[in-house]
Amino acid sequence: MKKIRVGILFGGKSVEHEVSLQSAKNVLTALDTDKYEAVLIGIDKSGIWHWNQESMDLLNDSDPKLIQMNDLDDELALIPGAQSNQIIDAVEQNHPGQIDVVFPVLHGTLGEDGTVQGLLKLANIPFVGAGVLGSAVGMDKDVMKRLLRGDSIPIADFAAFNYSDKDKIVYSELVEKLGLPLFVKPANMGSSVGISKTGNQEDFEKAIDNAFQYDNKVIIEEYIKGREIECSVLGNEHPKASLPGEILPQADFYSYEAKYIDEKGALLEIPAKLSDKKVKEVQDLALRTFRSLCCEGMARVDLFLKENGELIVNEINTIPGFTKISMYPKLWEVSGLPYGELIDQLLELALARHNREQALKTSVEL
Repeated sequence: MKKIRVGILFGGKSVEHEVSLQSAKNVLTALDTDKYEAVLIGIDKSGIWHWNQESMDLLNDSDPKLIQMNDLDDELALIPGAQSNQIIDAVEQNHPGQIDVVFPVLHGTLGEDGTVQGLLKLANIPFVGAGVLGSAVGMDKDVMKRLLRGDSIPIADFAAFNYSDKDKIVYSELVEKLGLPLFVKPANMGSSVGISKTGNQEDFEKAIDNAFQYDNKVIIEEYIKGREIECSVLGNEHPKASLPGEILPQADFYSYEAKYIDEKGALLEIPAKLSDKKVKEVQDLALRTFRSLCCEGMARVDLFLKENGELIVNEINTIPGFTKISMYPKLWEVSGLPYGELIDQLLELALARHNREQALKTSVEL
């Protein structure tokens, strides 16, 4: 039987570039080589696409702080709307052959925000994960929270400001509305990048300046005291939820370093110690969130569990981490779905969605 050719797309012009390299390495390792053939497509930090059929060509791949792509010469281009050979060598005009499906292991901006998803749709290539809309709204915390609030899904109170409105950010008014401490976040960023927890005006103003370095819109949130619960979701029209897990940060909050670099930065309770009733509540809320934000394929939903038992949705991650300490695959493993089978299901979901979309009419019969 002919193998399915999987383009593993990794790297990217994002502050989460190094996380993507770690995730892609693990996805490649878990790929069933009897069923799939990998085509490795790396995006360097300047945004140029490269391909390598031989191996995951990484430097310092055992050190998450120093990991990086090796120098590659073969630059790629996509052909929008092509039926075959959609990806070619931009210099030599060679091509790595037909790509049957792409697994975008890209985290953050220009990878998780709908941009790559739109490019792949134009090129008529199936891809894993949420589509353009689900990716975009899942990435923008402001839009995401407004959609969830409109769907009566509980969220933390917040305020959002564009860079052009920076002079309208008044600390005293926000403290009166949201209390202390305050969380300041770039609206379009993941993995806790650019996030600050502040308890006074001086730190708050520094946090605002810091967040605006990463995005032109920031959100300011109330602090929610509670347990940090995460739940993985998998599926298209009929998604299912994993057993929940719990993050036990060893610092002020679950930082970028704790997520991807320092294995001792947080303790993971997998599965979380919750009653059967509360597990069901978490799963139901995660699925409601997934559907409300028009997601498909996969996502990880992050929640807070308050002392009074109330659940609050913090955010959704449409391309969750696949590193060795990432919650998304760990939660599915404890739920009875091993890593390799998880990758297999994600690829099957991508192909099924593409086939469904291909059956849609693109012209009107007169």
